Order: sequence, then structure tokens, then C-alpha cells
Amino acid sequence: MRTVRETSAGGLVVDGLDGPRELRCAALIGRTDRRGRLLWSLPKGHIEEGETSEQTAMREVAEETGIIGEVVAELGNIDYWFVTEGRRVHKTVHHYLLRCLGGELSDADVEVTQVAWVPLSELDSRLAYADERRLAEVANRMIDRMETGKR
Repeated sequence: MRTVRETSAGGLVVDGLDGPRELRCAALIGRTDRRGRLLWSLPKGHIEEGETSEQTAMREVAEETGIIGEVVAELGNIDYWFVTEGRRVHKTVHHYLLRCLGGELSDADVEVTQVAWVPLSELDSRLAYADERRLAEVANRMIDRMETGKR
């Protein structure tokens, strides 16, 4: 079986990043899996030729959620393997923390079943994948440090 490498980027776009902790929310996407379950995750997608991973993260967040964001910091990478169409894929996804600049939450992207603003305190129970829950924890610690640095 042929092995290929794929690289994507995406992120956690937060509304209210500079406001009170209890009002901060992240835009998540829900996709229906083969079993009909709605799985919530962070928006992400393939890096296009000539794009940086940061540019891809901002573009994918906008395409999949309708929200315009700017990269604030790098959150980390997720690396995994899967098999599709007779090939083994080794995928790396670069994730970023983004500040919401505007836009309107929308599930217009054909790859997305639903979108939602989710309080940061609920990400651990809403995100379907352990690696993304870990990145959400990293983001929460990072936001707390940013807040402390402003005082």
C-alpha cells in the first residue's frame, strides 16, 4: 500500500478573547460521521500552494465557520495515520489560536453539518477528538497567561 503525506492547518477561533473568561466562546464545526453521529471539531483543511500554515488556518476558519479570525499564537500540531482509497495517509495538522475579528456563523460549507459558538469551559466535553481537547487546554492556559501579562 502506497504511503502519502498530507499537511493541513486550522485552529481555535475565539470570540471575546480580551473579555471576561465566562463570555469567551470558540467556533466549532460539526460533521456527521459514517455512523450518523455528529462529531464536533476544530475547523481545518489542506494547505494550498503558496500559502503559509497561518494563512490556511485563517482561510479554513472563514470557509468552514463564516468567522474571520487572525492568528494570535501557535497551539501545536496533531499527527495521525489513516487509510483511504487504497493508500496510507500520514497527516500533520498545524493548529493556531485565532482572535475573532467578525463575520457571521454559517454552516454553508458542504463539508460541515453544523457550526456553533461553544463556551471555552465546554470544549472538553464537546470536542470529539482527544488531541483537539488537549490543544483546547493549551489554548486556555495560553489565554490565561495573556490575561495575566496585561495586568
